[in-house]
Amino acid sequence: MGAYETPILAAVAVFFLGALVLTVPWMVYTYRKYGFLSVWTTVVVYSFVFYLIAALFLVLLPLPSVRDTCQFQKPGTQHVSLVPFFFVGDVIRSSGVVLSRPGTYAAVLRESAFWQALFNFFLLLPLGVYLRYFLRERKFWKRAWAFGFGLSLFFEVTQLTGIYGIYNCPYRVFDVDDLILNSTGALFGFLVAPVLLALFPSRADVLAKSERIEELRFVPPLSQLLAIVVDYVIVRIAWIVYGLVLPAGVVSEFVFMSAGLLIVLFAVPMLGRGRTIGMRVLRIRLTGADGGVPSWTALLKRTAAIYLPWLATIAVRALEGYEPAFGTPEYMFAAWLTVGALVLQAVIWLVIVVHVLAVLIGRGKRVFYFDRAAGVEEQRDVE
Repeated sequence: MGAYETPILAAVAVFFLGALVLTVPWMVYTYRKYGFLSVWTTVVVYSFVFYLIAALFLVLLPLPSVRDTCQFQKPGTQHVSLVPFFFVGDVIRSSGVVLSRPGTYAAVLRESAFWQALFNFFLLLPLGVYLRYFLRERKFWKRAWAFGFGLSLFFEVTQLTGIYGIYNCPYRVFDVDDLILNSTGALFGFLVAPVLLALFPSRADVLAKSERIEELRFVPPLSQLLAIVVDYVIVRIAWIVYGLVLPAGVVSEFVFMSAGLLIVLFAVPMLGRGRTIGMRVLRIRLTGADGGVPSWTALLKRTAAIYLPWLATIAVRALEGYEPAFGTPEYMFAAWLTVGALVLQAVIWLVIVVHVLAVLIGRGKRVFYFDRAAGVEEQRDVE
Protein backbone atom coordinates (compact mmCIF):
# COMPACT_ATOMS: atom_id res chain seq x y z
CA MET A 1 0.00 0.00 0.00
CA GLY A 2 2.99 2.32 0.46
CA ALA A 3 3.26 2.84 -3.31
CA TYR A 4 -0.23 4.37 -3.34
CA GLU A 5 -0.06 6.50 -0.19
CA THR A 6 2.23 9.20 -1.59
CA PRO A 7 0.17 9.82 -4.78
CA ILE A 8 -3.09 9.91 -2.81
CA LEU A 9 -1.72 12.30 -0.18
CA ALA A 10 -0.29 14.53 -2.92
CA ALA A 11 -3.67 14.52 -4.68
CA VAL A 12 -5.40 15.51 -1.44
CA ALA A 13 -3.00 18.42 -0.94
CA VAL A 14 -3.34 19.71 -4.52
CA PHE A 15 -7.11 19.28 -4.44
CA PHE A 16 -7.55 21.30 -1.26
CA LEU A 17 -5.27 24.07 -2.49
CA GLY A 18 -7.34 24.28 -5.66
CA ALA A 19 -10.58 24.16 -3.70
CA LEU A 20 -9.53 27.15 -1.61
CA VAL A 21 -9.20 29.20 -4.79
CA LEU A 22 -12.13 27.85 -6.81
CA THR A 23 -14.88 27.29 -4.22
CA VAL A 24 -16.39 30.79 -4.41
CA PRO A 25 -16.38 30.90 -8.26
CA TRP A 26 -17.89 27.41 -8.32
CA MET A 27 -20.66 28.42 -5.88
CA VAL A 28 -21.43 31.45 -8.01
CA TYR A 29 -21.60 29.31 -11.15
CA THR A 30 -23.84 26.72 -9.47
CA TYR A 31 -26.27 29.32 -8.19
CA ARG A 32 -26.49 31.07 -11.55
CA LYS A 33 -27.10 27.78 -13.34
CA TYR A 34 -29.57 26.09 -10.99
CA GLY A 35 -30.93 28.94 -8.88
CA PHE A 36 -29.65 27.26 -5.70
CA LEU A 37 -26.41 25.85 -4.37
CA SER A 38 -26.74 22.18 -5.19
CA VAL A 39 -24.82 20.17 -2.60
CA TRP A 40 -25.09 16.99 -4.67
CA THR A 41 -23.79 18.65 -7.83
CA THR A 42 -20.90 20.09 -5.83
CA VAL A 43 -20.06 16.68 -4.38
CA VAL A 44 -20.09 15.11 -7.86
CA VAL A 45 -17.90 17.76 -9.48
CA TYR A 46 -15.44 18.04 -6.60
CA SER A 47 -15.08 14.28 -6.27
CA PHE A 48 -14.62 14.01 -10.04
CA VAL A 49 -11.83 16.60 -9.99
CA PHE A 50 -10.18 14.86 -7.05
CA TYR A 51 -10.46 11.51 -8.82
CA LEU A 52 -8.76 12.85 -11.96
CA ILE A 53 -5.92 14.36 -9.93
CA ALA A 54 -5.50 11.14 -7.94
CA ALA A 55 -5.54 9.00 -11.09
CA LEU A 56 -2.85 11.17 -12.70
CA PHE A 57 -0.67 11.09 -9.60
CA LEU A 58 -1.07 7.32 -9.24
CA VAL A 59 0.27 6.96 -12.78
CA LEU A 60 3.14 9.46 -12.49
CA LEU A 61 4.29 9.36 -8.87
CA PRO A 62 6.73 8.87 -7.32
CA LEU A 63 8.88 11.03 -9.57
CA PRO A 64 12.58 10.29 -10.17
CA SER A 65 14.91 12.28 -7.94
CA VAL A 66 16.98 13.57 -10.91
CA ARG A 67 16.16 14.74 -14.43
CA ASP A 68 18.86 12.60 -16.04
CA THR A 69 16.98 9.30 -15.79
CA CYS A 70 19.00 7.81 -18.65
CA GLN A 71 22.02 7.36 -16.39
CA PHE A 72 20.17 4.74 -14.34
CA GLN A 73 19.04 2.69 -17.35
CA LYS A 74 20.96 0.02 -19.21
CA PRO A 75 21.69 0.52 -22.94
CA GLY A 76 18.86 -0.81 -25.08
CA THR A 77 16.26 -0.50 -22.33
CA GLN A 78 12.79 -0.98 -23.85
CA HIS A 79 10.34 1.78 -23.02
CA VAL A 80 7.47 0.48 -25.16
CA SER A 81 5.45 -2.76 -24.96
CA LEU A 82 3.12 -3.22 -27.95
CA VAL A 83 2.15 -6.88 -27.46
CA PRO A 84 -1.57 -7.06 -26.56
CA PHE A 85 -2.48 -9.15 -23.50
CA PHE A 86 1.15 -9.84 -22.69
CA PHE A 87 0.19 -9.56 -19.01
CA VAL A 88 -1.92 -12.74 -19.31
CA GLY A 89 1.04 -14.88 -20.30
CA ASP A 90 3.22 -13.07 -17.78
CA VAL A 91 0.84 -13.93 -14.93
CA ILE A 92 0.53 -17.56 -16.04
CA ARG A 93 4.28 -18.02 -16.40
CA SER A 94 5.22 -16.40 -13.11
CA SER A 95 2.50 -18.10 -11.08
CA GLY A 96 2.96 -21.61 -12.48
CA VAL A 97 -0.72 -21.92 -13.35
CA VAL A 98 -1.68 -24.99 -15.39
CA LEU A 99 -4.85 -24.31 -17.37
CA SER A 100 -5.89 -27.99 -17.21
CA ARG A 101 -5.62 -27.94 -13.41
CA PRO A 102 -8.12 -25.48 -11.81
CA GLY A 103 -6.53 -26.05 -8.43
CA THR A 104 -3.53 -23.99 -9.52
CA TYR A 105 -5.61 -20.92 -10.45
CA ALA A 106 -5.44 -19.44 -6.96
CA ALA A 107 -1.70 -18.98 -7.40
CA VAL A 108 -2.31 -15.90 -9.56
CA LEU A 109 -3.45 -14.01 -6.46
CA ARG A 110 0.13 -14.03 -5.22
CA GLU A 111 1.53 -12.43 -8.36
CA SER A 112 2.19 -8.69 -8.57
CA ALA A 113 1.53 -8.76 -12.32
CA PHE A 114 -2.05 -9.86 -11.64
CA TRP A 115 -2.65 -7.09 -9.12
CA GLN A 116 -1.06 -4.54 -11.44
CA ALA A 117 -3.45 -5.58 -14.22
CA LEU A 118 -6.38 -5.40 -11.82
CA PHE A 119 -5.26 -1.92 -10.73
CA ASN A 120 -5.16 -0.75 -14.36
CA PHE A 121 -8.67 -2.10 -14.91
CA PHE A 122 -10.09 -0.32 -11.88
CA LEU A 123 -8.09 2.89 -12.41
CA LEU A 124 -10.55 4.32 -14.95
CA LEU A 125 -13.65 2.43 -13.84
CA PRO A 126 -14.81 5.46 -11.78
CA LEU A 127 -14.41 7.57 -14.92
CA GLY A 128 -17.07 5.43 -16.59
CA VAL A 129 -19.41 5.97 -13.64
CA TYR A 130 -18.95 9.74 -13.80
CA LEU A 131 -19.45 9.74 -17.57
CA ARG A 132 -22.70 7.83 -17.19
CA TYR A 133 -23.87 10.51 -14.73
CA PHE A 134 -22.96 13.30 -17.15
CA LEU A 135 -24.05 11.60 -20.40
CA ARG A 136 -27.00 9.75 -18.77
CA GLU A 137 -28.00 7.48 -21.66
CA ARG A 138 -26.52 4.06 -22.39
CA LYS A 139 -26.32 4.76 -26.12
CA PHE A 140 -23.26 6.91 -25.44
CA TRP A 141 -21.16 3.92 -24.41
CA LYS A 142 -18.84 4.48 -27.39
CA ARG A 143 -18.09 7.96 -26.09
CA ALA A 144 -17.33 6.52 -22.66
CA TRP A 145 -14.93 4.02 -24.18
CA ALA A 146 -13.31 6.77 -26.27
CA PHE A 147 -12.92 9.02 -23.22
CA GLY A 148 -11.34 6.16 -21.31
CA PHE A 149 -8.99 5.30 -24.17
CA GLY A 150 -8.07 8.96 -24.66
CA LEU A 151 -7.29 9.52 -20.99
CA SER A 152 -5.28 6.31 -20.84
CA LEU A 153 -3.37 7.33 -23.96
CA PHE A 154 -2.63 10.70 -22.35
CA PHE A 155 -1.22 8.90 -19.30
CA GLU A 156 0.93 6.59 -21.43
CA VAL A 157 2.27 9.38 -23.67
CA THR A 158 3.05 11.48 -20.60
CA GLN A 159 5.12 8.59 -19.24
CA LEU A 160 6.78 7.82 -22.59
CA THR A 161 7.91 11.42 -23.08
CA GLY A 162 9.33 11.69 -19.56
CA ILE A 163 6.49 14.12 -18.70
CA TYR A 164 7.01 15.97 -21.97
CA GLY A 165 10.75 16.47 -21.66
CA ILE A 166 11.13 17.11 -17.95
CA TYR A 167 13.11 13.84 -17.77
CA ASN A 168 15.48 12.89 -20.57
CA CYS A 169 14.35 9.24 -20.58
CA PRO A 170 11.00 7.61 -19.81
CA TYR A 171 10.92 6.22 -16.29
CA ARG A 172 7.91 3.97 -16.93
CA VAL A 173 6.93 1.76 -19.86
CA PHE A 174 4.35 2.68 -22.51
CA ASP A 175 2.22 -0.48 -22.37
CA VAL A 176 -0.57 -1.32 -24.81
CA ASP A 177 -2.06 -3.59 -22.12
CA ASP A 178 -2.58 -0.51 -19.97
CA LEU A 179 -4.58 1.08 -22.79
CA ILE A 180 -6.73 -2.05 -23.11
CA LEU A 181 -7.34 -2.46 -19.38
CA ASN A 182 -7.92 1.23 -18.69
CA SER A 183 -10.43 1.76 -21.51
CA THR A 184 -12.19 -1.54 -20.72
CA GLY A 185 -12.49 -0.48 -17.09
CA ALA A 186 -14.01 2.86 -18.11
CA LEU A 187 -16.54 1.08 -20.35
CA PHE A 188 -17.41 -1.40 -17.59
CA GLY A 189 -17.93 1.47 -15.15
CA PHE A 190 -20.22 3.19 -17.64
CA LEU A 191 -22.36 0.05 -18.06
CA VAL A 192 -22.72 -0.79 -14.35
CA ALA A 193 -23.10 2.84 -13.23
CA PRO A 194 -26.94 2.79 -13.02
CA VAL A 195 -26.71 0.34 -10.11
CA LEU A 196 -24.65 2.86 -8.15
CA LEU A 197 -26.30 6.05 -9.37
CA ALA A 198 -29.75 4.76 -8.37
CA LEU A 199 -28.74 5.50 -4.77
CA PHE A 200 -28.22 9.21 -5.45
CA PRO A 201 -30.12 12.15 -6.98
CA SER A 202 -29.91 12.27 -10.76
CA ARG A 203 -29.22 15.30 -12.93
CA ALA A 204 -32.90 15.26 -13.85
CA ASP A 205 -33.78 15.65 -10.15
CA VAL A 206 -31.43 18.63 -9.83
CA LEU A 207 -32.88 20.28 -12.94
CA ALA A 208 -36.44 19.65 -11.73
CA LYS A 209 -35.65 21.36 -8.44
CA SER A 210 -34.07 24.22 -10.37
CA GLU A 211 -37.29 24.69 -12.34
CA ARG A 212 -39.36 24.74 -9.14
CA ILE A 213 -37.10 27.34 -7.56
CA GLU A 214 -37.15 29.41 -10.75
CA GLU A 215 -40.89 29.90 -10.24
CA LEU A 216 -40.29 31.34 -6.77
CA ARG A 217 -38.46 34.52 -5.85
CA PHE A 218 -37.04 33.09 -2.63
CA VAL A 219 -33.27 33.40 -2.23
CA PRO A 220 -31.59 30.69 -0.10
CA PRO A 221 -29.61 32.09 2.87
CA LEU A 222 -26.33 30.65 1.64
CA SER A 223 -26.74 32.52 -1.64
CA GLN A 224 -27.38 35.76 0.24
CA LEU A 225 -24.20 35.20 2.21
CA LEU A 226 -22.27 34.35 -0.96
CA ALA A 227 -23.24 37.70 -2.51
CA ILE A 228 -21.64 39.49 0.45
CA VAL A 229 -18.52 37.35 0.13
CA VAL A 230 -18.25 38.31 -3.55
CA ASP A 231 -18.60 42.01 -2.67
CA TYR A 232 -15.94 41.74 0.04
CA VAL A 233 -13.55 39.81 -2.21
CA ILE A 234 -13.85 42.52 -4.86
CA VAL A 235 -12.89 45.23 -2.36
CA ARG A 236 -10.12 43.06 -0.93
CA ILE A 237 -8.60 42.40 -4.35
CA ALA A 238 -8.67 46.15 -5.05
CA TRP A 239 -6.81 46.70 -1.77
CA ILE A 240 -4.19 44.08 -2.67
CA VAL A 241 -3.62 45.78 -6.03
CA TYR A 242 -3.35 49.13 -4.26
CA GLY A 243 -0.76 47.67 -1.88
CA LEU A 244 1.36 46.52 -4.81
CA VAL A 245 1.53 50.07 -6.18
CA LEU A 246 1.62 52.31 -3.11
CA PRO A 247 2.88 51.91 0.49
CA ALA A 248 0.23 50.19 2.63
CA GLY A 249 -0.30 50.12 6.39
CA VAL A 250 -3.08 49.63 8.90
CA VAL A 251 -4.33 53.21 8.56
CA SER A 252 -4.34 53.19 4.77
CA GLU A 253 -6.02 49.76 4.81
CA PHE A 254 -8.71 51.10 7.13
CA VAL A 255 -9.39 54.11 4.92
CA PHE A 256 -9.29 52.18 1.64
CA MET A 257 -11.40 49.22 2.82
CA SER A 258 -13.92 51.50 4.54
CA ALA A 259 -14.35 53.56 1.39
CA GLY A 260 -14.53 50.43 -0.75
CA LEU A 261 -17.17 48.75 1.42
CA LEU A 262 -19.20 51.97 1.49
CA ILE A 263 -19.10 52.16 -2.31
CA VAL A 264 -19.87 48.49 -2.94
CA LEU A 265 -22.53 48.01 -0.24
CA PHE A 266 -24.19 51.44 -0.30
CA ALA A 267 -23.42 53.52 -3.38
CA VAL A 268 -23.65 50.70 -5.93
CA PRO A 269 -27.10 49.42 -4.80
CA MET A 270 -28.31 53.04 -4.56
CA LEU A 271 -27.48 53.51 -8.23
CA GLY A 272 -28.22 49.91 -9.22
CA ARG A 273 -31.80 49.63 -7.97
CA GLY A 274 -31.00 47.56 -4.92
CA ARG A 275 -28.24 45.37 -6.36
CA THR A 276 -24.63 45.20 -5.25
CA ILE A 277 -22.00 43.74 -7.58
CA GLY A 278 -22.26 40.37 -5.84
CA MET A 279 -26.04 40.47 -6.14
CA ARG A 280 -25.82 41.19 -9.86
CA VAL A 281 -23.56 38.18 -10.26
CA LEU A 282 -26.00 35.96 -8.35
CA ARG A 283 -29.16 37.57 -9.75
CA ILE A 284 -30.42 38.89 -6.42
CA ARG A 285 -31.91 42.23 -5.50
CA LEU A 286 -32.89 44.07 -2.34
CA THR A 287 -36.47 45.27 -1.90
CA GLY A 288 -38.06 47.51 0.69
CA ALA A 289 -41.17 46.84 2.74
CA ASP A 290 -43.33 48.00 -0.19
CA GLY A 291 -41.58 45.68 -2.64
CA GLY A 292 -39.76 48.53 -4.36
CA VAL A 293 -36.20 49.79 -4.26
CA PRO A 294 -34.97 50.27 -0.66
CA SER A 295 -34.51 53.81 0.63
CA TRP A 296 -31.06 55.26 1.15
CA THR A 297 -31.52 55.08 4.91
CA ALA A 298 -32.30 51.34 4.70
CA LEU A 299 -29.22 50.72 2.54
CA LEU A 300 -27.08 52.76 4.95
CA LYS A 301 -28.33 50.72 7.93
CA ARG A 302 -27.56 47.48 6.10
CA THR A 303 -24.09 48.72 5.18
CA ALA A 304 -23.36 49.75 8.78
CA ALA A 305 -24.52 46.38 10.12
CA ILE A 306 -22.14 44.54 7.78
CA TYR A 307 -19.32 47.05 8.27
CA LEU A 308 -19.17 47.21 12.09
CA PRO A 309 -17.85 43.65 12.70
CA TRP A 310 -15.06 44.31 10.20
CA LEU A 311 -14.37 47.64 11.93
CA ALA A 312 -13.95 45.82 15.25
CA THR A 313 -11.40 43.51 13.63
CA ILE A 314 -9.32 46.30 12.11
CA ALA A 315 -9.45 48.24 15.40
CA VAL A 316 -7.96 45.29 17.28
CA ARG A 317 -5.16 45.08 14.71
CA ALA A 318 -4.43 48.77 15.21
CA LEU A 319 -4.30 48.35 18.99
CA GLU A 320 -1.93 45.38 18.68
CA GLY A 321 0.48 47.62 16.80
CA TYR A 322 0.44 50.24 19.58
CA GLU A 323 3.24 49.37 22.05
CA PRO A 324 4.20 52.05 24.62
CA ALA A 325 7.34 51.64 26.69
CA PHE A 326 7.18 48.76 29.16
CA GLY A 327 6.33 49.72 32.75
CA THR A 328 4.72 53.07 31.90
CA PRO A 329 1.05 53.84 32.71
CA GLU A 330 0.40 54.02 28.97
CA TYR A 331 1.68 50.47 28.60
CA MET A 332 -0.76 49.06 31.16
CA PHE A 333 -3.62 51.08 29.67
CA ALA A 334 -2.79 49.82 26.15
CA ALA A 335 -2.50 46.23 27.40
CA TRP A 336 -5.91 46.26 29.10
CA LEU A 337 -7.46 48.08 26.16
CA THR A 338 -6.10 45.46 23.76
CA VAL A 339 -7.37 42.60 25.93
CA GLY A 340 -10.78 44.22 26.17
CA ALA A 341 -10.90 44.76 22.41
CA LEU A 342 -9.90 41.14 21.75
CA VAL A 343 -12.62 39.87 24.06
CA LEU A 344 -15.17 42.17 22.45
CA GLN A 345 -14.11 41.06 18.97
CA ALA A 346 -14.35 37.39 19.96
CA VAL A 347 -17.83 37.91 21.39
CA ILE A 348 -19.02 39.79 18.30
CA TRP A 349 -17.77 37.14 15.88
CA LEU A 350 -19.06 34.30 18.04
CA VAL A 351 -22.52 35.84 18.04
CA ILE A 352 -22.33 36.40 14.27
CA VAL A 353 -21.18 32.82 13.59
CA VAL A 354 -24.00 31.39 15.75
CA HIS A 355 -26.49 33.70 14.03
CA VAL A 356 -25.31 32.74 10.55
CA LEU A 357 -25.50 29.03 11.38
CA ALA A 358 -29.01 29.50 12.77
CA VAL A 359 -30.13 31.24 9.57
CA LEU A 360 -28.54 28.61 7.34
CA ILE A 361 -30.09 25.76 9.32
CA GLY A 362 -33.43 27.55 9.36
CA ARG A 363 -33.53 27.45 5.53
CA GLY A 364 -35.35 30.73 5.09
CA LYS A 365 -37.32 30.78 8.33
CA ARG A 366 -34.87 33.33 9.75
CA VAL A 367 -33.44 36.52 8.29
CA PHE A 368 -29.86 37.76 8.50
CA TYR A 369 -29.40 40.51 11.07
CA PHE A 370 -28.25 43.11 8.53
CA ASP A 371 -31.41 42.71 6.44
CA ARG A 372 -33.63 42.73 9.52
CA ALA A 373 -31.94 45.87 10.84
CA ALA A 374 -32.47 47.60 7.50
CA GLY A 375 -36.02 46.32 7.00
CA VAL A 376 -35.21 44.90 3.55
CA GLU A 377 -35.72 41.58 1.82
CA GLU A 378 -33.62 39.73 -0.74
CA GLN A 379 -35.43 38.33 -3.79
CA ARG A 380 -34.47 36.69 -7.05
CA ASP A 381 -33.85 39.26 -9.77
CA VAL A 382 -36.05 38.42 -12.73
CA GLU A 383 -34.90 41.33 -14.88
